[in-house]
Amino acid sequence: MQLLSVQLRLSLLAIVMMWASAAFAQKFNADDLVGVWEPSHGKGRVKIEKIGEKYYGKVVWLREPIDPETKQKKVDKNNPDPALRTRPRLGLRVLKDFNYVSDGLWENGTIYDPENGSVYDCKITMTDKNKLDIRGFMGVSMFGRTDVWKRMQ
Repeated sequence: MQLLSVQLRLSLLAIVMMWASAAFAQKFNADDLVGVWEPSHGKGRVKIEKIGEKYYGKVVWLREPIDPETKQKKVDKNNPDPALRTRPRLGLRVLKDFNYVSDGLWENGTIYDPENGSVYDCKITMTDKNKLDIRGFMGVSMFGRTDVWKRMQ
């Protein structure tokens, strides 16, 4: 009888703990992604906005907006398309076509890295209202790199 009582208490404790963790789990909305975010390197800031049903991000601030070599405003000089190498880095759309999938997850988009001119598949996971895990990858998510972005107030 006492063994049953202990098992019952442990079961009830487990149920209460699961309920409590679910009650305090953060819930995110699709538009929580909207705002200005700073990648971990701190070299720039990206404004994420919703256009139609998708989310996009463009560079709105650069720590060093002038190219030290040319003494001109930075341009997309590493783009593989020569016709695009003169477009300004400020205002450059680096996040494209993200869909809200579920609580704190946006997928099916791409991220452009102007440092090397490459486009990667990307998913965004909101870990809290002020932090994003930005995962860029080629083909399979497990073969990629994650950067943490923080919301700018």
